[in-house]
Amino acid sequence: MLKQKEGFKGQRLIAISTEVLLNNEHNSLTNSLYITKIGFFPAVKYHFIKKEVGVDYYILIYCTSGEGWYKVGENTYPILENHFLILPPNTPYSFGSNRTNPWTIYWIHFKGKLASSFFSLPIIPREILPEINSRLQDRIDMFEEIYENLELSFHSNHYCYASLCLFHFLASFRYSQQFSQIRNQDGIENRFSEKVIYYMRENVGYNLTLEQFAKHFNYSPSHFSTLFYEETKQSPIKYFINLKIEKACQYLELSNLKISDIYPKLGFKDAAYFSRIFGKVMGISPSKYKEQEKNIYANKI
Repeated sequence: MLKQKEGFKGQRLIAISTEVLLNNEHNSLTNSLYITKIGFFPAVKYHFIKKEVGVDYYILIYCTSGEGWYKVGENTYPILENHFLILPPNTPYSFGSNRTNPWTIYWIHFKGKLASSFFSLPIIPREILPEINSRLQDRIDMFEEIYENLELSFHSNHYCYASLCLFHFLASFRYSQQFSQIRNQDGIENRFSEKVIYYMRENVGYNLTLEQFAKHFNYSPSHFSTLFYEETKQSPIKYFINLKIEKACQYLELSNLKISDIYPKLGFKDAAYFSRIFGKVMGISPSKYKEQEKNIYANKI
């Protein structure tokens, strides 16, 4: 049975050197919470890790699409899209990706005197519900900021900054309700269209109508359409469909899902309609797009 720890298409990974860790060992800004390894694995079909005696660090796994599983003791549990899990040190475990619907995960190994503050029993996945104010993209943006600074971790200031950002990143999971509520309070999302697009992205898997969008935002359909068009120069439904096709491209390029598996995940009722809409937006059929991206990748190797 094929299994892999690392080495996937599109993966990103940084392991912090022992030298950097030793240089920051007595830094009061980093020794309370710091990163030892970080990575992003997109649609990794054969991902598998087993630690028979556990490890000396905590590990956060954040699944943004697909699904996987983990085993602690004699019990095996699923990890689904929009779930996160924190595994503690000194605990034997194993985990891996689902073969038919492989997961895309962001993950971090972290340690420090305050690391345990971000862990709580039982060892179960927690769900972050996609809602208008759940700030899923903000969390990913924070991950990227941490990652980019760790690429320069040989400069002490960059490693220190990344470690301090880790407090905010982990807090967004530990206190997800407070993290999402702040969006309403600080007035960051001022434009009407930004709120709508955020809601569209969070519900891209549903077949929502103009009337449903308008009702959610407490407008009549005509008024809702006018407000959205004034800011985006597109109709709400056209924009929503484009987001669906954007997500379809991600599935086609980064996963092994069949087209018959993809279109229901995006709220399309039949393959013919999905293919027609995909071709209208992308200028190519879904099957040809998948083959084209496969060939592009093969030529790069």
